[in-house]
Amino acid sequence: MKNGQPLGAIRVDAAGIGSLAGLAGAALHFAGALKSTPPGAALPVDLTLLAAALLPPLLAVLLLTRRWWLHGALALPLAGAALLWLWLVLAGVWSRSAVILPQKLPEIVLVAPPMLVAGMLLGADASARRWLVRATLGAGPLVAASVAWGLATGNIVLGGMVGAQPDLLRVQYQLAGLAIACAAGLGAVRIVEAPAWPSRLFWSAYTLGLAAAALLPGGRMGLISLGLSVLLTPALRCWSAGRTGLALRWSLAAALAAMLGAGLLLLQFQAMEGLRTLERFTEGGMEASARPALWRAALDWAGAALPLGLGTGGFTIAAGHGERRGLYPHNHALEAFAEGGPLGLVLWLCCFGGGAVLLLLRARHAAPARVAQIAALVLPVGLAAMVSTDLGNRMVWFALGLALSTGMVAKRVA
Repeated sequence: MKNGQPLGAIRVDAAGIGSLAGLAGAALHFAGALKSTPPGAALPVDLTLLAAALLPPLLAVLLLTRRWWLHGALALPLAGAALLWLWLVLAGVWSRSAVILPQKLPEIVLVAPPMLVAGMLLGADASARRWLVRATLGAGPLVAASVAWGLATGNIVLGGMVGAQPDLLRVQYQLAGLAIACAAGLGAVRIVEAPAWPSRLFWSAYTLGLAAAALLPGGRMGLISLGLSVLLTPALRCWSAGRTGLALRWSLAAALAAMLGAGLLLLQFQAMEGLRTLERFTEGGMEASARPALWRAALDWAGAALPLGLGTGGFTIAAGHGERRGLYPHNHALEAFAEGGPLGLVLWLCCFGGGAVLLLLRARHAAPARVAQIAALVLPVGLAAMVSTDLGNRMVWFALGLALSTGMVAKRVA
């Protein structure tokens, strides 16, 4: 016997389990972007499947080795999510889709709930959250460097496969933009948290480097979400700590820096050559995008299909696009409204709107660093949900879980 334990006994370290869970969660969350990097493409197994296999047992151990406290404000968003999943299953009964429906329903029913729970557990546990943040800070530069290298050589690796379908490149730069934006938001938070100037300079260079990298892939929303995340999450960190003046100064300084940077790029028009993101901004903006037409169609069909909606997966058929899932409404609220009717919209507002409200309400009660980290991870994905992705996207449900985790407390069992 030694220290009360039999010789040869293996002690499972609870903090280590949390760290591994955080790493696995980050790998699953950003798998789409990481598979576009050379290390991700070189893996002998699919990163998504690998992370999905590792995460559940780690979360199970995490559940058993922590004491959990849940705030009462979690009731509304959790009930909204559960009822939304149930309603979308029922709405599949009157859907006209024979292709999109069997693809989308398993993602909503089988993938979304575990991703929501994973986000809640990883966001609430300190060690898991710490390594989720660290992994994101590492993934951002890796993805940025891989995109730059791929564009320079004309060989972007998508999903671990060379020469993948050209149509999927749009998804690649969107996922890359999300990974870069989340990392940049976390880097900006580190600037205001840094105790000395050398650390502040390092994290400033880190954030500026990611901002420059976001100009390359072509994802306009990625660049916008990066800018908003850098502007808002450090300010939220300061406001959460009761430093309102510093929050205002940061917001003004960040906004001024962004305007100066944009002005310099526009003055040097030739420098924009090769910066695909800026080129897409000058190619007609929203007028050249299909999103306004899809949003109008979603509103029109939502009104025409009252009170039950078109049924899960039924929008593209009603809008005249056939069974083309890529032409979904590109807005989660409009998708829930068009396919689930008014009840679908109300339930969506309960879970996602309730998650956003909970995060803001808990901002003055939870640890400021925790609030800012969660906000940096959630904001880019939340913005993407309003202009892209559909309700089957696992990243959105994981981000919702992270937002809801601010209403939870996890403490290790002694």
